[in-house]
Amino acid sequence: MKHTTTAKAVRAGLLAAAALLLAGATPAQATPRESVPANWLYLTVTQGESRSAAGRGTLLLCRPPSGHPRAAEACAQVDAVDGDLGGLQARTVFCPMIYEPVTVQARGKWNGQRVAYTETFSNACEMEARTGAVFALDG
Repeated sequence: MKHTTTAKAVRAGLLAAAALLLAGATPAQATPRESVPANWLYLTVTQGESRSAAGRGTLLLCRPPSGHPRAAEACAQVDAVDGDLGGLQARTVFCPMIYEPVTVQARGKWNGQRVAYTETFSNACEMEARTGAVFALDG
């Protein structure tokens, strides 16, 4: 008999807890998830003309600047052209006339717009003159 009474008490307790939940007790609120950064780019630099070869890569985050050796400078440059990397202003520099192609790619989002940029430069000097800190992945 004692066993039956204990089982009935447990069952009654479970029913009372379920009734409280259904009667309007609110469940604990889930912690809001971290939102996806608004401005981010995955940048790669590959030796050669191949767009599919593996190269160096990094994730550029801008709020706060991180993930890139020169993140603050790169974010400012991308911000100045509103994410259109083709609009980066080339600096006037003297580069050697050595053909060692470098291919750069950027994929991501900037101010809500998708970014997809690929370009091959004759050498690393020309790449840096054209893209500044954005693809300076070695610091």
